[in-house]
Amino acid sequence: MKQLISTTINGRERELAVAPNRTLLEVLREDLQLTGAVEGCGVGQCGSCTVLIDGRPVSSCLTLATNVEGRSVTTIEGVAPAGQLSAVQQAFLHRQAFQCGFCTPGMIMAVEGLLRDHPGAGEAQIRDYLSGNLCRCGTYSAVIDAVKDVIAEVGAARDKASAG
Repeated sequence: MKQLISTTINGRERELAVAPNRTLLEVLREDLQLTGAVEGCGVGQCGSCTVLIDGRPVSSCLTLATNVEGRSVTTIEGVAPAGQLSAVQQAFLHRQAFQCGFCTPGMIMAVEGLLRDHPGAGEAQIRDYLSGNLCRCGTYSAVIDAVKDVIAEVGAARDKASAG
């Protein structure tokens, strides 16, 4: 028996009929064709399926779709809805912080969450925050550099705004 839920996905209010045992990842990919979040491990260890729920990174493979009732979900497709890359996406591109790209959406979503919670994070905090996101290609140093770039850019913009 399906359950009707109301949620906001990428800024759009949705009513969805979902079976109580379906994961958010399944609903996103199969029902809504939002395929940016991917299943890497299915047990919440790799981070490839990371999305933001109310601004916080979560593994969508472990989250039941019914648990997003009344909440806001952001996927990689919703990070730059106007078609212009977000600062995080631009930094990943600039630093070439990807190879095969399988982990990249999850990494970007984790970084978006990090910036929300810790906009001035240092390297140790960045590494800790991203420890749940695995990259088989080994682009970790480029990812760390990209995150540092974004943090520096955000800090410079904040300093400029407060000085002006």
